[in-house]
Amino acid sequence: MPLQLVTPPAEEPVALAQAKLHLRVDFPDDDALIAASIVAARQAAETQTGRQFVTATWRSVLDAFPGAGPTEGARGGAFSLTPGAILLPRSPVQSVTAIDYLDGAGVWQTMPATDYTVDTAAEPARITPVFGQVWPVTRPQIGAVRVTFVAGYGGAAAVPEGVKSWILLRVGSLYNHREDVALLTRGSLQPMPFLDGLLDPFRVVTI
Repeated sequence: MPLQLVTPPAEEPVALAQAKLHLRVDFPDDDALIAASIVAARQAAETQTGRQFVTATWRSVLDAFPGAGPTEGARGGAFSLTPGAILLPRSPVQSVTAIDYLDGAGVWQTMPATDYTVDTAAEPARITPVFGQVWPVTRPQIGAVRVTFVAGYGGAAAVPEGVKSWILLRVGSLYNHREDVALLTRGSLQPMPFLDGLLDPFRVVTI
């Protein structure tokens, strides 16, 4: 399922000053490098966990609304326990801004918000028609459905500390080693697999 970033986060979960304190860097020469490492580490963490940390707006693109079969939730090759549910690929979801679809005449329509319900407590969040409603019929072509939604914990202060710690450690690895390994006293390189373990509590599991 294609996913497009509509509005990026306004800030990073870890500030430059916080990262420099962690790195024990007190000069400005490497500010651009450290800032880029923060972004790279945050993006890696979001990809691994399927989460959005600081609030951002995304658009999920589908070829059609999901069918009504018992395991036909639409999220790439994944299935939903709820028949006909759309699963949103970033958690936690705050709200759904709009569901737009291409009708049979090739005209974009916006589905009334009263015709569908969003379960933001689930991860991934689910969208289904309300009781008594069905998904609209769309034009049979790719990209005929667009779901725009807001996801994230909020501002940087709301991001879990475990995520911030992982980002700081990854930034330290990028800055000090330029790769995800530790240099031992005898000159050998040792991978650091414990870094990814910090993200385990935040992974989104789908069925």
